[in-house]
Amino acid sequence: MFCSLAFLALAQVMYATCTPKTFDYVIVGSGPAGLVIANRLSADPKVTVAVIEAGDSAYSNPNVTTLPKLITEYGAGLDTSVDWSYSSAPQTYMFNRTLPYHAGKALGGTTTINGMTFLRAEKAQIDAWEELGNQGWNWDSLWDSYSAQEGFQPPNEEQRRNGATYEDAAHGFNGDLSTGFTPYLVGQGFFNTLKETSEALGYLSNSDANDGSMRGTTTWPMTIDASKSIREDAARAFYYPVAESRPNLHVFLNTTATRIVFEENECSTSEVVATGVEVISSDNTTETIRGTREVIISAGSIRSPALLEHSGIGNQAVLEPLGIKTVVSHPTIGSNLQDQPNIAIVYTSPTNWTGYPTFVSLLTASDLFGDDLPGITEEIRANISVYAGAILADYAPHTTTLEIQEKLLKHQVDLIFDANSTVPLAEILWAPAGNLIIVPFWNLLPLSRGSIHVTSPDPLLPPSINPQLFQLPIDSFVQAAIAVRVREFFATGPLSEHVTSEISPGIEAVPQNASWRDPSWATWIKKTSGTNTHPVSTCAMMSKELGGVVDKEGKVYGTKNVRVVDASIFPTQISGHLSASVYALAGRIADSILAKTER
Repeated sequence: MFCSLAFLALAQVMYATCTPKTFDYVIVGSGPAGLVIANRLSADPKVTVAVIEAGDSAYSNPNVTTLPKLITEYGAGLDTSVDWSYSSAPQTYMFNRTLPYHAGKALGGTTTINGMTFLRAEKAQIDAWEELGNQGWNWDSLWDSYSAQEGFQPPNEEQRRNGATYEDAAHGFNGDLSTGFTPYLVGQGFFNTLKETSEALGYLSNSDANDGSMRGTTTWPMTIDASKSIREDAARAFYYPVAESRPNLHVFLNTTATRIVFEENECSTSEVVATGVEVISSDNTTETIRGTREVIISAGSIRSPALLEHSGIGNQAVLEPLGIKTVVSHPTIGSNLQDQPNIAIVYTSPTNWTGYPTFVSLLTASDLFGDDLPGITEEIRANISVYAGAILADYAPHTTTLEIQEKLLKHQVDLIFDANSTVPLAEILWAPAGNLIIVPFWNLLPLSRGSIHVTSPDPLLPPSINPQLFQLPIDSFVQAAIAVRVREFFATGPLSEHVTSEISPGIEAVPQNASWRDPSWATWIKKTSGTNTHPVSTCAMMSKELGGVVDKEGKVYGTKNVRVVDASIFPTQISGHLSASVYALAGRIADSILAKTER
């Protein structure tokens, strides 16, 4: 039964006045990972769990709950009280532009402001995680978590007519997380037009991209509660339904974690033991919330590495100039940041399109480059060492070695650019709106690497976010190759019958027949792209030898009882949208924690 709003208001007062401050588990962050773990651990009434959240409840916030009926209504919560509203560092390879960076600041984390897209990953990508030192991590083993959490709601007849398709085997139907298709799906035959155009160009159609085979043109489901036509964020799925019945589960709202507190230990060779988390409440009171078993950091790819650094876990070259004592030396924390550049091509249309679009074409490197694939692949492989050197030059000193960076790049290149690869490299969204067809697109798997680091000893100041987009030339080539394919779609029937002219970038900026190597594409892309805000891998789950920060169960190397569980531990970027895989990853690590307590 869902909590009443009155209960939520009362609970906030209780947290500030009479809640105990010692728990078995302390979780920092109430996003999809933090709340899945809190839900699972607190199912045992003898186990006490605290969740620390810097934001407030968004249970009745219409900017969160309301489903957009048009693409122009997307992002109602962005740059409001439920968004951290960060900005990136000036981007060296994008004319020193500063980019907005969004992250959820509310109970439910970024699932309160994201696009609600529910797309998992390509099977081969999850299988590849095992190759990076994570024994037992593969698609088949993660599938149990993927499917067990999902409560899929099949499309109705109208949604089916408008392009919603699915396969039973690609979904779970009895889980806590409601998914389904938007009730406002664009009609007017748009999806059939797109599908026929895609097939005319030789691309696949895909009845369901959530079964581990993503390639093709498809319609995606969303994290929504179809019965109420509202957003299904992490709190609505995993917290509100159990809050009243679990007095052992405590949420501290409007409370910011500032550092992990460790036992005093003069023996520097042993693993450090966390005893709690120091926090600052909304009235600027500083206190420590103690955890007797574990401290679990689920603050996301931006704040998780920053919290570790403020706690003295990180690269000494970053910490020492700020006067932060190094507790555990971890040179790679905050590095290895991987994110995606986002840009759009726009055409005018004689049709007045209505509804909300969830249509996508997912293309592989072979789809993008065609006959050019062998040549560009050879070029990439010949430049691996150069690419690795460029990445190291932009990292903090002593982050990693050239040899290790080369290995990681080669692993990614092998996965993407093999002629038979099924891994999508491009995501193309089709968004008809009014008399426009807007087509946002992005390189899903850039080779460039950025970083997130603290720049002040003050834990209330935001870290520096530097994705280093287009650090490597291959990434702008991929982005341009996607743009070329988008133009081909618009020049091919039957889609060509529904457009009149291109207004962005326009042939004045980029000539009509410009190839992906044409410098006019690179100029437009670098001057116009934003970030997709899909950051991963800043606390990567990999072997220590490759520079991993956490082991296969999320435990931070060099600590006895600190875990990181969120997208920051993804070993690599994925071709899906992050939340579906964050939920699954958290469910799997929750299994590990519970198994440990049973031993």
